[in-house]
Amino acid sequence: MTEMPTLLLSGSAATLPFSAFVVASLVLAATPGAGVFYIVARTLAQGRRAGLASLAGVALGNLANAGAASIGLAALFAVSSPAFTIVRYAGAAYLLYLGIKLLRAGATRQPDDTIFGAADLAAIFRDGFVVALLNPKTALFFAAFLPQFVDPTTSALSQNLLLGSLFVLIAAVTDSLYVLTASALRPALLRCSRLRGVGRYLSGSALICLGILAAVTGTRGSK
Repeated sequence: MTEMPTLLLSGSAATLPFSAFVVASLVLAATPGAGVFYIVARTLAQGRRAGLASLAGVALGNLANAGAASIGLAALFAVSSPAFTIVRYAGAAYLLYLGIKLLRAGATRQPDDTIFGAADLAAIFRDGFVVALLNPKTALFFAAFLPQFVDPTTSALSQNLLLGSLFVLIAAVTDSLYVLTASALRPALLRCSRLRGVGRYLSGSALICLGILAAVTGTRGSK
């Protein structure tokens, strides 16, 4: 799923139709961002099962952010620079850790071995969850995006939770396509030792770049 832009749409005069929500969600979810690059890196390094496990973790982390936005916790990031900065740097540090771990992995592994370490799907799921959860911009995105489609005459909390869950589901579908594409390309990397090394360095470098980008794009209103 794309790194969520903090859309300042709260000034809309009327609730937007559900069809607009679906279209906007598809476009935003399909746009590559931090989540997509992380999932693709996992898939190239460890295969389709690892990619799907990381996807599930990312989806749960995004769902937690949607829930946080629905109950108003995102307001803390909107008004508190220290809170936003702490969470942002924690997420950036975790991405850097994963990228460095990948680059330091031995280049002499056999094709069936993994680059991140043992193919522990629970740990892969956990990493995806942490990467998504420690992205404060996701909660801010949900806080700005979801209210545009909420009917003010009914419970805003339940609608936000429902729309947030639907967005995460749409993103999981689009992210699955990235996983399938990356897993289809992976055998070519494994058949050639040079390409295998290139894939390892590209995946590790991508995670490190994402960590650096997360650390330096520091304003709460920036993409």
